[in-house]
Amino acid sequence: MVKSILTKGILSERDTPVLVLSLTHSEKRNTLSLEKLIALSAEIANFASDPELRVLVIRADGPVFSAGHDLFEISNGTREDHLKLFEQCAETMEQIRKTPKPVIASVNGLATAAGCQLVATCDIAIASSDSQFATPGVNIGLFCTMPGVALSRAIPKKKALDMMLTGHPIDAEEAQSLGLISRVVQKDRLKDETYALAHEIANLSPSVISMGKQAFYQQIELNIETAYEFAKHEMVNNLEHPDAKEGISAFLTKRQPNWIR
Repeated sequence: MVKSILTKGILSERDTPVLVLSLTHSEKRNTLSLEKLIALSAEIANFASDPELRVLVIRADGPVFSAGHDLFEISNGTREDHLKLFEQCAETMEQIRKTPKPVIASVNGLATAAGCQLVATCDIAIASSDSQFATPGVNIGLFCTMPGVALSRAIPKKKALDMMLTGHPIDAEEAQSLGLISRVVQKDRLKDETYALAHEIANLSPSVISMGKQAFYQQIELNIETAYEFAKHEMVNNLEHPDAKEGISAFLTKRQPNWIR
């Protein structure tokens, strides 16, 4: 694994075909400053354009995955500064969704506000059993409206509003039952389980994974009749892809498939 420390508190670890990005400002509770979001966005863009990389893992050092935006930065900022921050936050979150490769959040500890938004935005989230998730902005007079965009699309609306109106945290088990996270594991197993999952996905057809992720996010916003119409054509297109032909042939002949690289 090749390591390179970035200047904005992000550690990049390349374990081809998996890229691991770690938030390393644990002393600042891994807050998502404008500078940090720009750096994260640049890393996601590099990941998306690198043909050797297939899965991205986002994790963090310390007991807090991310406490959201830096309140010191916000309190000292102008209206223009605030617009830049939230525009960049929206851009980074949308970049994760639109990136045609899977992004996994590996969460240990507390994820609040924009940190919870980051978890909700990732395609898959795996968390240690002692993790917690909250949107507590209301307690300081700053309602978590932007985190609510991702949160309300990941869990039922009434529970999302419960979290946003009270600021109360939920634990990992409840977060999994609601659909905010995909899996809960013991803390000492988080790294191994995350990497195993990332490499399992990375061993599948990269073309089909890309097609599937993009189709998923397109159909989920459609009404059910339109979604089925869209999915019908996507399935036909997928069947015409060489990896579908190879995968079906490999299954029928009981051998390992050789995906197009």
